[in-house]
Amino acid sequence: MTKQRDRVSTQTSVPTPPRLFHKGFSTVFFSTFVTIFLAEIGDKTQLATLLISAESRSPLVVFFGAALALIMTSLIGVLLGQWLAKRLSPQRLEVIVAGLLLVIAVLLLGDVVEGA
Repeated sequence: MTKQRDRVSTQTSVPTPPRLFHKGFSTVFFSTFVTIFLAEIGDKTQLATLLISAESRSPLVVFFGAALALIMTSLIGVLLGQWLAKRLSPQRLEVIVAGLLLVIAVLLLGDVVEGA
């Protein structure tokens, strides 16, 4: 009986550290970095940056302009995502995003079929 009481008192006295993120900082950070990095490789944004850099012959200025633009668009995405997360459940948000991606895929497929 005393061992059980000691175990209970030990379990309740251990403070739990505050959690910054539900999944952990490193998991969220690296999954975001890898996803966005791979999505941007060869993307139209990168191609536009490449062309602007080639035309302007000012690669450093183009780099800082493009970096600032990507930071600003990321900030808009984060703020919009945070606003949506307060109003919609994760399951509903996944369904809405899947629906939007499906509509975009159908529209792109329509463009391909019309262009052929």
